[in-house]
Amino acid sequence: MAENAFRVNIAGLSNKAHRFDYKINNEFFEKYGDSIVSKGDLNVDVVLEKHETFIEVNFVIKGEVELVCDRSLDLFMFPLKLDKRILFKFGEEDMEVDEEVVVINHKRQYIDLGQYMYEFIGLNIPIKRLHPRYEEDGENNRVIYQSTPEGEKKTIDPRWEKLKNLK
Repeated sequence: MAENAFRVNIAGLSNKAHRFDYKINNEFFEKYGDSIVSKGDLNVDVVLEKHETFIEVNFVIKGEVELVCDRSLDLFMFPLKLDKRILFKFGEEDMEVDEEVVVINHKRQYIDLGQYMYEFIGLNIPIKRLHPRYEEDGENNRVIYQSTPEGEKKTIDPRWEKLKNLK
């Protein structure tokens, strides 16, 4: 993978819509960081529409990434399909306004779309990663906390009661 494979030269683009297609594989995750995901096979369709004062970029990411199951530690492929949009507004200095609006210097020559793709993928990975075979265990996935109701005395095993006397 070339060092600047996901870099788009915005200075040379005309004010119209431009389409880019990218293939994301394991090399991509090595380059941008493999803490969340280290392997995957995804296709990314990017439509970049340049205007005088802003650039609108729409991402469509489809494919699957390899995750580790939190319960069994087995590897499994997790399907991803997402549509995201970022608006790059031209300004004096670079700053992120919110998750969809980024201000970039009007003298900027290029935008690295790879970092945004990596963040979109990472944000769509579930917190609890369960192998698909565990999805049927709806009741077994929940942790149940039980407390002793008021007025009811909690009984302690007599063996533990004797250990308290050792203090």
